[in-house]
Amino acid sequence: MSDKRIQPRPAWVTSTIITIASLLLAFVVSAVIMVIADAEVSSKWAYFFSRPGDALAASWDKIARTFHAMWVGSVGSVSAITNTTREAAPLICAGLAVAVAFRAGLFNIGAQGQAMMGALCAAYVGFTVKGLPLFLHLPLVIIVGMLAGAVWGGIVGILKARSGAHEVILTIMMNYVATSLLAYAMLQPAFQASGRNDPISPVLEWSATMPRVAGTSLHLGFLISIIAAAVVWWILERTKFGINLQAIGLNPNAAAVAGASVPNITVITMAMAGSFAGLGGVMMVTAPDVLTGSPPQMTGAIIGTLGFDAITVALLGRSHPVGVILAGLLFGALKASRRTMVTMAETPDKLTDLIQALVVLFVAAPAFVASVMPFLKERKVKNQSVPVAKVAEA
Repeated sequence: MSDKRIQPRPAWVTSTIITIASLLLAFVVSAVIMVIADAEVSSKWAYFFSRPGDALAASWDKIARTFHAMWVGSVGSVSAITNTTREAAPLICAGLAVAVAFRAGLFNIGAQGQAMMGALCAAYVGFTVKGLPLFLHLPLVIIVGMLAGAVWGGIVGILKARSGAHEVILTIMMNYVATSLLAYAMLQPAFQASGRNDPISPVLEWSATMPRVAGTSLHLGFLISIIAAAVVWWILERTKFGINLQAIGLNPNAAAVAGASVPNITVITMAMAGSFAGLGGVMMVTAPDVLTGSPPQMTGAIIGTLGFDAITVALLGRSHPVGVILAGLLFGALKASRRTMVTMAETPDKLTDLIQALVVLFVAAPAFVASVMPFLKERKVKNQSVPVAKVAEA
């Protein structure tokens, strides 16, 4: 006789289901909002009960055109796919910065500032160092950018380890300092293009930019981001440091009793997180221009909201390197489709920001998602005892 009691789902299965459900809910709510926000479509709902077909047809057309535009702009062609990889590369790197800290029980809000410092220092080396071949200049730019991010993150780690200050407050303050420092630096002659007095740097040397496949936006940075994720996975799953890092994230007191140095691992973790955020900044400043293919220039706004988008990527990816890659590709696809959403569906490109915000909202509230979608809940079965004889018979 077999035991037909329902076994509980593995934790990773439940996490995956909730994540996918959160994503679907975000798209559903976004679809409703895009219908309400469109004056022409929403006006048809005023006489829904007399002519329901008009409202339903207009709403469906609006939603279908918008999601079709997203598809065309992100994966609808080879060019669209390479645009997605270009957008995804810095998101993956910065997402790893947040994910690594999450695994250690640290909330790294400072990826934005770390990426800024990485981009600023990398750009400076990119346009001041001349005459080096690509195989020397580009690695130098990457290393400098990662070191700058590591220093910026390491400062937070040291302050937290030595004083006990909360990393959220520290990283937010470091973001403000980085923003002010970047704005100041971009107005200095050393960082300004010749003959310009606005915040834009000289053009980076070709040897300091990411090589790309001719005629596409696919560049070396995407491969580097995948390698970075593989390195993070190896550190977390195959090294003693990674095991201690995750143990501290689960229970720092128990990890300390077991022999892990919580202060040292905190400092190293924040420095490592900062280095990956710095790498994300390097991706932003060394990627050739999409339309012209010309070398990039550093500006005060080149980082955009990379560090804050990274939080979304890490949350959706459940702080796992593979999840971060998939989440980075998803949000890279959303960003790559902004233009086609406007031109093909007349939908504001800010809808992608709304989708990201909703994803964070739903991923951060798994109980709410499960309540909205009751079929996600596991059926509970009473723990009935089974006689030994019956077990042997089964």
